[in-house]
Amino acid sequence: MAVAASVTDTQGIIAIAAAALALLALLGCALLAIRLRRLRQAQRLLIGAAGEQDLIAHAATMQEAFETLRDYVEETAVRLDGRLAGAEAELRGAISHRALVRYDAYNELSGHQSMSIALLDDERSGIVLSCIHHRDQARVYGKRVLEGRGELELSPEEAEAVRLALSSGADARAGDARGA
Repeated sequence: MAVAASVTDTQGIIAIAAAALALLALLGCALLAIRLRRLRQAQRLLIGAAGEQDLIAHAATMQEAFETLRDYVEETAVRLDGRLAGAEAELRGAISHRALVRYDAYNELSGHQSMSIALLDDERSGIVLSCIHHRDQARVYGKRVLEGRGELELSPEEAEAVRLALSSGADARAGDARGA
């Protein structure tokens, strides 16, 4: 009975409370050790296997890498802008407006075999080609167009082809320019 009396007296109760507190401290330490292990695993995933960098050094390395990447992207964007400007300048001289007008040049009911075609760029310059068909011959004429106006006087059919090309900007086709 002496053992039972020692558990119920003040020293026994303090000993049981100390043992319980020690057990709680041991469980707390185990929980903290598990959390620390998980934190180190996450840090290894973030920093890498070397583990010799601290988090601040790793962040500084990442910042440098992002700055290098940003500089590369900016240089690439400047180069691409230059290339795009060159391509746009070249395209301004490309044929972007065209139209074809068919007609019967000699009023012979030949099935509208004569034609005028306007080929113009974005600056409204280019050429007008006319092919005049007759029963036994065909003639081809070319006239230069600058800013929408013929360098030489344009025939009514050629002027119509230029007008249609500039008005639509697409592949325009008209019937008989003389009303047939």
